[in-house]
Amino acid sequence: MLVSKLQSHGFDGWTTRWIRNWLNGRWMVNGSMSKWRPVTSGVPQGLVLGPVLFNSFVRDVDVDSGIECNLSKFADDTKLGGAVDTLEEREGCHPEGPGQAQYRLGGEWLESSPEEKDLGVVMDEKLNMSWQCALAAQKANRILGCIKRSMASRSQEVILPVYSAVVRPHLEYCIKLWSPQHRKDMDLLERV
Repeated sequence: MLVSKLQSHGFDGWTTRWIRNWLNGRWMVNGSMSKWRPVTSGVPQGLVLGPVLFNSFVRDVDVDSGIECNLSKFADDTKLGGAVDTLEEREGCHPEGPGQAQYRLGGEWLESSPEEKDLGVVMDEKLNMSWQCALAAQKANRILGCIKRSMASRSQEVILPVYSAVVRPHLEYCIKLWSPQHRKDMDLLERV
């Protein structure tokens, strides 16, 4: 289906054959018992082409028909949102605590959460980014541990390119948004 959609968008035969060959023959682990099974749909995540191919695949899918809310979409993330401005809109919610209300989406009550993850960035209700800094440092330190265990060379010529390619992206992902404001967060990231 993806290849035929790409052809309808004007991709040439050579490019669509290359993408078909790239997507064929992939396998994934099925469940906790680690049985392998073939992947028959979807695109690989974590690669540059993944979001581009995903957007091409879902471009004509009408997922927002019948949904009365604001939709924000990016690659394979969708965020539903809306404002509650009138008394009629408030009838769909009930009080949860001082200044808070619990809301319903369709027939389902939505749970309250003290933080939110949006496009991989975690922030709390006060837009504090300390938790994001801790998660980025933790992930980068785990990768550093893997590098330390798996690489025999400790020379600067080997370690710096590996660090720049594999560790720094986790420390810099979306940094303009969650730039650390507290000294403790800056020190945490600098220690990595």
